[in-house]
Amino acid sequence: MIEQLTVPAQSDKLDDVIEFVITELEAEGRDEKTLMLIELAIEESFINIANYAYPDDTGTVTISKERLPEDTIRIVLADSGVPYDPLQRLDPDITVPMDKKPMGGLGIYMTKKSMDKIGYEYRDGHNILTLEKKLGQLY
Repeated sequence: MIEQLTVPAQSDKLDDVIEFVITELEAEGRDEKTLMLIELAIEESFINIANYAYPDDTGTVTISKERLPEDTIRIVLADSGVPYDPLQRLDPDITVPMDKKPMGGLGIYMTKKSMDKIGYEYRDGHNILTLEKKLGQLY
């Protein structure tokens, strides 16, 4: 079953989005590290949409979650903002000291590293970012 939540694309809605995805998994007693990685990916993805998708600050984001076979969760973030494929961005050089790095790019890099699968498509006027993570053991 797919569950959905639609919120304004505003950074102050991040807690609502995280609660929507994480609360049920916490109640199941899922591995804390896995939950932290999922939360990180949601935070980075949602904040990027909130900050950049809608120059006029009037859009929404729909977050869907779905349990897949083999104990995997799929999270989809969809918006109708400016088309942008974050997966086309080159990975940053992580060997460069932080004070020498240019701004940007680290969030999507961390998201790619923390998820088992990540995908992007632009379809019917919507950016669609798909994140998948195997949930791991119950406590």
